[in-house]
Amino acid sequence: GGMLYPRETPSRERKELGGLWSFRADFSPGRDAGFVHRWYRQPLRQTGPVIDMPVPASFNDITQDPSLENYIGWVWYEKEVLLPLRWLQDDLNTRVVLRFGSAHYYSIVWVNGVQVVEHEGGHLPFEADISSIVQGSPGIPCRITVALNNTLTPHTLPPGSIQYMNDKTRYPKNYFVQNIRFDFFNYAGIHRPVVLYTTPSVYIDDITVTTTSSESVAMVQYQVSVVGSTRYSLSLSLHDQEGKVVATGDGPTGELKVVNPNLWWPYLMHENPGYCYSLEVKMQAQANGALLEDVYTLPVGIRTVHVTSTQFLINGRPFYFHGVNKHEDADIRGKGLDWPLVVKDFNLLRWLGANSFRTSHYPYAEEIMDLCDAYGIVVIDECPGVGIKMPESFGNKSLQHHLVVMEELIRRDKNRPSVVMWSVANEPASELPPAAYYFKTVIAHTKALDPSRPVTFVTDANYALDCGAPYVDVICVNSYFSWYHDPGHLEVIPLQLTTQFENWYKTYQKPIIQSEYGADSVPGLHSDPPLMFSEEYQRAMLKEYHSVFDKKRKEYVIGELIWNFADFMTNQGTTRVLGNKKGIFTRQRQPKSAAFVLRERYWKIANESSCLPPIIKSHSLFL
Repeated sequence: GGMLYPRETPSRERKELGGLWSFRADFSPGRDAGFVHRWYRQPLRQTGPVIDMPVPASFNDITQDPSLENYIGWVWYEKEVLLPLRWLQDDLNTRVVLRFGSAHYYSIVWVNGVQVVEHEGGHLPFEADISSIVQGSPGIPCRITVALNNTLTPHTLPPGSIQYMNDKTRYPKNYFVQNIRFDFFNYAGIHRPVVLYTTPSVYIDDITVTTTSSESVAMVQYQVSVVGSTRYSLSLSLHDQEGKVVATGDGPTGELKVVNPNLWWPYLMHENPGYCYSLEVKMQAQANGALLEDVYTLPVGIRTVHVTSTQFLINGRPFYFHGVNKHEDADIRGKGLDWPLVVKDFNLLRWLGANSFRTSHYPYAEEIMDLCDAYGIVVIDECPGVGIKMPESFGNKSLQHHLVVMEELIRRDKNRPSVVMWSVANEPASELPPAAYYFKTVIAHTKALDPSRPVTFVTDANYALDCGAPYVDVICVNSYFSWYHDPGHLEVIPLQLTTQFENWYKTYQKPIIQSEYGADSVPGLHSDPPLMFSEEYQRAMLKEYHSVFDKKRKEYVIGELIWNFADFMTNQGTTRVLGNKKGIFTRQRQPKSAAFVLRERYWKIANESSCLPPIIKSHSLFL
């Protein structure tokens, strides 16, 4: 089935369920008291003490309870809502759907004590048709109960492992820890919006759009699926941003011809970046003696992507990624969607002159992706395949789940013009022999699902040992010369980075993105000559990398993504002082001196482009 974003239309209504939910963590030794005693069968407050928990948000940083900060196991959420009377008339013609933008990591959902959906994975949406449960009971609150487990195993994505500490002289009874092989905090909770929405009982389930274009004509290929009846009619109209209809069509598959199209261009590559049309799809069907109509409107950007041995082309023009890696991470809210933070981040991206980012290391919220489409920010869309280090994480069980995750990600983001490439993993142990079959399979599956986009994964393996690299379209490589390697020795960067690029290109003849590089800096810590962790050292490292980038981008290097956009929280450790400090902005989004180095560079690169209009060039210092 499809997973269209729940939009309000003439035939669809939407009710937001954000706000305060009841919350209870299960601290029983086996973390199973909620299931043993069936907490979902009654209001959660009747099972024991509950607290208020904001949704969307991570639960870890909300309270003063350290046991909740690092809690592993099942937590329980509950919300009671009254539904509009018009949704509840048992006429069989209205469908009521409960949808979660994401919840980390494993979710089971009940409505009025009846299980309606179960979902594995912490970063993608899931939903359930609850019509049969709520209809016919007007005036009775709808009680939504969610059991959520953040435990990671060798077969989850991302993987992890539970370690039991059995030495009773050192650890309390039943003591265990969650081990992970990735460097960010494993925040948990209902992280994205929860909504109820309606459709007719016969409805538009999915829409798939691909585009091709020449100088004066574009073609929009579409495929529409309808669920609930085989007897229906479909009409489609494509509207420009002024509301003018520029093309029409009918039927479940077809092609729309757009004359003199406005193409979707990246930020700083055109004076009107992120141009999107609106595709209005109307369905009519007879059901239960009534004429039903469903309407859905999908933003459509017309653009093409092509990869050569040395270039990445968008609409036939060379595109150079000058951008960032990010995290969904902030004080208090953790990974919870927060609109002020989202808008601030996009303002900083545009101020910086960044034209792109990678969704390191998991799919980001749909609301963030909407703004990428609208602003022209190019996205490398990455699945949660981070920390795949253990041999058992390359087995069939892990592989099957990885394939499902790619299906869910592509189903969600396939129509987004901002998404130009899929990334199936970050820094896996791709030198292990099983990685060859594993990544060959995942990448082939991804290409079969979406032949229109290139596929990559991000590597830190030795070029001569990487078993997955032969199957990617673009080489994405992470390296931290003079930080994790030869720490403090900035002078080794030019030779080591040049050698890295030349080895990878000589071996694979594919374009290369420096997908991570950077250094920690503690804001306000200064040292001249530059020493590690000072702002000066971070600046100096960037400049050493940039000098090599400038030589190699004339050949086959097609991008540079700084690690990281902003400081972010990690597990506690002797090398992490309240998190990872490689951000060019602090966790509170204040610039370090490196931000100004990067801003000057990115605007210079943009101004070198012949595509950049003079008005942007003249105003670039003030954006």
